[in-house]
Amino acid sequence: MDELEIDEVAEVSLDDPVFVEGLPGVGHVGKLAAEHVLEELDAESTLVRRLYSREFPPQVTVEDGVTELTCAEIYAIEVPDGRDLLVLTGDHQAQTNDGHYVLTDAFLDIAEEFGADEVYALGGVPTGELIDEYAVLGAVNEEPLVEELEELGVEFREDEPAGGIVGVSGLLLGLGSRRGFEGVCLMGETSGYLVDPKSARAVLEVLEERLGFELEYESLDERADEMEDVIGKIQEMEQQQQAMDVPSDDDLRYIG
Repeated sequence: MDELEIDEVAEVSLDDPVFVEGLPGVGHVGKLAAEHVLEELDAESTLVRRLYSREFPPQVTVEDGVTELTCAEIYAIEVPDGRDLLVLTGDHQAQTNDGHYVLTDAFLDIAEEFGADEVYALGGVPTGELIDEYAVLGAVNEEPLVEELEELGVEFREDEPAGGIVGVSGLLLGLGSRRGFEGVCLMGETSGYLVDPKSARAVLEVLEERLGFELEYESLDERADEMEDVIGKIQEMEQQQQAMDVPSDDDLRYIG
C-alpha cells in the first residue's frame, strides 16, 4: 500500500460547503460531535471519500466478524436551509509529525475539490477537573472572526489552550491559512479524563448557530447520562478509598 490512498466513493454537488473535522482527541469531543451530526443528518449524508494511510495504526476494525482497514472518512451533507457540510471523522490520527502534515494537506485538497473555503475543527480543551458549566473556547486564523464568534458565546482566552493546538485540528488552521481557507477551532472544556458528550453538545450548539442547521440531542444526552453514572461510581470509589486511608485510634497509638 502507498503512503496515502484515497478512495473516491461518490460524487455530489454541494452548495457553498463548510469542511468540519471531528477526529479523536481530548475527551473525544470532536469525534463525538462529528458522529452526532452524521447520526442526526443521516438522511442527507453521503460517504464521498475514504482515506487509507500507513500513518494510521496497523490494525483493522471488526464489525459482526467482518474487518475493515483503518481509515478516515469524509461525508457530504446537503443541509436544508443551511450551509452544506463536508464532515471528516475516523478512529485515529496520524502517528508521526510528517503524517499529520500529509493527511491534513489531503483533507484540504478534498475540501477544495468540493468547493469549500472554510474549515471548522472541533475538539476539547482539558481542565484537569470535573466541571458543571461547559464553556467553548475558540481559535481562528483570521482576526475578524474573533468578534463574530464572541457574539455566539465563544471565549478567547490569552495563552489558552496552553501549548497551542496539535494534530489535524491545529494544522487545518495553520496550513489552511496558507492556502486561503478561513479557519475556526471550537474547543469544549472537558476534564480530559473521560469521553465527554456534554462538551460535544456545547461545541455543536455553537456550530449550529454559526452555520444554520438544527440537531436533536436525545441520543447525545443519553450518553451524557451514562457518563454521569460512571463519574458517580468513580467518585464513590474515591471517597471509600479516602475513608479507608484515614488512620483509626488503634493506628494512632503506635505513632511516636
